[in-house]
Amino acid sequence: MPVKRDASGRRSVEAEVEVPGTPEEVWQAIATGPGISAWFVPSEVDERVGGAAISHFSPDGSMDSRAAITAWEPPHRFVAESHDLGPEAPPVATEWIVETRDGGNCVVRVVHRWFASDDAWDDQFEGHTYGWLTFFRILRLYLTHFPGQPSAAFQVMGIAPEPTSTAWAALTSALGLSDLATGDRVRTSNGAPPLAGVVEWAGPPEWPAVLLRLDAPAPGIAHLVPHAMDGQVYCWLRIYLYGDDAAATARAAEPAWQAWMNQHFPLPADVSAAD
Repeated sequence: MPVKRDASGRRSVEAEVEVPGTPEEVWQAIATGPGISAWFVPSEVDERVGGAAISHFSPDGSMDSRAAITAWEPPHRFVAESHDLGPEAPPVATEWIVETRDGGNCVVRVVHRWFASDDAWDDQFEGHTYGWLTFFRILRLYLTHFPGQPSAAFQVMGIAPEPTSTAWAALTSALGLSDLATGDRVRTSNGAPPLAGVVEWAGPPEWPAVLLRLDAPAPGIAHLVPHAMDGQVYCWLRIYLYGDDAAATARAAEPAWQAWMNQHFPLPADVSAAD
């Protein structure tokens, strides 16, 4: 999404999605820790002005995103300000808005705003909005099929050689999930841990990714995506599980998936350890 600019130096980018649910149901999904964790990354929200909103992008806390809540108007709007981009970067105010639509739906809109005298940060923020489009697909699936259910999630990552197309082919082939198309019913094979379900969305060849709505190992969502960076491709698998048994199933599945990823797409530390 293009960056909007005004004469004062204020810049912004935004993304939105229409989802099923009342404003109160949607608010629970986008403005509470358990709700956000059910479709994004593990998160905590201190639900008040002055409270903290924390998103954990890595298990060890090294990639935590922290923001201070500056406006809190449930079930329609909140704003949180962060300084995550470093001492030279501008602070960023992120506004979340829930608007009612006909037919029992709502629109969720996220807007990032910052002040800058040049375009040094524009590309990064444009990238943020495209990232939101992916997670908003997960949000819509969650609110369509699993709203308010207990949830548990985990993610594993491996590394493959560039180009992205080759890495994606290697990942999907190793899983037994090649040539995916929306609507396909699929199941992992080739010794991979069990995943079975329906392809809800498959990205174009130039931006490969897939979302599966799972019925095994439990009801849930799986997101597979490759990201090229620094001469290699990071292969991500995110799994969100729902229902009363979600936590127990996730605890059992995560070690198996981590071992599989380490075997097929090891991180540099794993390669060194093997040597």
